[in-house]
Amino acid sequence: MMTDPIADMLTRIRNATRTRKRRVDVPISKMKVTLAEVFEREGYIKGFAEMETEGPQNNIRIFLKYTEDQSSVIEGIERVSRPGLRVYAGKDNVPKILGGYGTSVLSTSQGILTGHQARQARVGGEVICRIW
Repeated sequence: MMTDPIADMLTRIRNATRTRKRRVDVPISKMKVTLAEVFEREGYIKGFAEMETEGPQNNIRIFLKYTEDQSSVIEGIERVSRPGLRVYAGKDNVPKILGGYGTSVLSTSQGILTGHQARQARVGGEVICRIW
């Protein structure tokens, strides 16, 4: 049994970018699909597709993005809030990653938002991860 599926997804993406894989498969959930949508909208991945498998659970296939010199667009990705230590940010304390160069992802009352969107909407929430 996996205790933190979001951390597993982020670790799979991190490992795939370090080995220069073009795609990575992750077990599906609504939260992971929403995170993939945010990563695609922010330009960190090319896209994703839901894949049907023979097993009990389907997968998300995430297509990773690289620059022309074959370096990954994702320089770093890490989990902030985890099951053992939840991290929350108020509407005035939404974190900026590398002075605005990166993106923080929050779970708010208005859904999953980037840090920039949360600051504009003046809402806080649980800081899920940060990516740069």
